[in-house]
Amino acid sequence: MRNIMIFAAIMIGLGTFMAQMADKLTPAPASATPARLAIVSETPSDAGLRTLSIPHDARGHFATEGRIDGQRIAFMVDTGASVVALNESSAARFGLRPSRSDYRATVSTANGTVKAAPARLARIEVGGLVVHDVDAMVLPDEALSENLLGLSFLSKLKRFEYANGTMMLEQ
Repeated sequence: MRNIMIFAAIMIGLGTFMAQMADKLTPAPASATPARLAIVSETPSDAGLRTLSIPHDARGHFATEGRIDGQRIAFMVDTGASVVALNESSAARFGLRPSRSDYRATVSTANGTVKAAPARLARIEVGGLVVHDVDAMVLPDEALSENLLGLSFLSKLKRFEYANGTMMLEQ
């Protein structure tokens, strides 16, 4: 059983490495730059209602920029992620440096099961939409190549939806 677990861990690591290498080796079209955010509309009938439109990138993902405690961070909007997920390098920029003993939560990712450190973020801003007290997880860099804007952020909005190749967020 131990040999099977070691083999599975090696395969997960190799799969993660190969996926990262494929992303680096695949030429990106000029239109694949991260989407710039803009408030699409502020509806007068709903005073203060803000709607944000994020077009998909060349991979079909919704890449965007946000801020955590005022510092810039790149996110991929992921409606399948339960919480906001940050890799260790990004989290360290915001002062989140979990110790090894903090990695006590087991999470399932596209690359397998990994240990993560629970965290709470005071403020996340994405294109003028601001959410406070957001649950998050810090994952090892090798387990998470892109930071994920998950449901712990999205569920605090009035609504979010996908339509015509665009992710719409409304607060």
